[in-house]
Amino acid sequence: MDIRIIEESVFKTLMILSLTTVIGSLLVVIGVILWRGLPVLTLDMITKTAEGGYYLGTGGGILNAIVGSLYLAVGGTALAFIISVGIAFYLQNEYSGGTRLASMTRLSLDILWGTPSIVYGAFGFMVLMQLNMRASLLGGIIVLTLLEIPIMTRAMEEVIKTVPQELKEVSYSLGATRLETSIKVVAKQAFPGMITGVLIAFGRGIGDAASILFTAGYTDRIPGSLFDATASLPLAVFFQLGTPLPQVQQKAYASAVILLIIILIISITTRLIGKKYTKYIIR
Repeated sequence: MDIRIIEESVFKTLMILSLTTVIGSLLVVIGVILWRGLPVLTLDMITKTAEGGYYLGTGGGILNAIVGSLYLAVGGTALAFIISVGIAFYLQNEYSGGTRLASMTRLSLDILWGTPSIVYGAFGFMVLMQLNMRASLLGGIIVLTLLEIPIMTRAMEEVIKTVPQELKEVSYSLGATRLETSIKVVAKQAFPGMITGVLIAFGRGIGDAASILFTAGYTDRIPGSLFDATASLPLAVFFQLGTPLPQVQQKAYASAVILLIIILIISITTRLIGKKYTKYIIR
């Protein structure tokens, strides 16, 4: 038998095994979480706040953690977007010119992307201590912003790079400025990918526990201001699953289901947005 046919068969088998492993792992994770969490996910669980003191209370539900997670992730993603979109467009050659500053910026973003989230949490905690502030919604939002900026910026930059140079040159030839070209040509072409980057960062923010462990705190109540402590779904799973009380552990599984559903919605939305707007992109 030809050696090339054997090699092709071997690598085809390896690819099938890899695909099966990935899909199987995803289905197992989803199946286990739904199996343990759906039976306890009642209407009261998602419409009532916790009762009985932080994560040890057996009464109430997880509404405070759901709302807290949304506050944290939406706030952090919004601030990260405001900062990241400017950096991503600056890193275009039209603005940065491929300077050393642009290279250092990319290197810094890559290092920040690889930094463990617990380091962000420790940094945020030290800053709060220096400012004589306690753990709060504001502290959690700021730390999540720092966590999401490198993810969002690098994703946007890679998408912006895919915009054909010819489109920019045509825009310049018609008298458009660099700002007008960036907004009306580049941003429009890169829109699906930029939204994908935003949603990926949002998913990372809403699912992260280590960065907000020391900065957002935990409470039975829904925060009434930026300076109140706030609960979150990742920390609810972390704390409640470690308790010996079965009623509290049930809350942890319910929190895991809600968090899983949110992540699945983000993933599906990303695919739908990309599919809808990709057909308008000029290749």
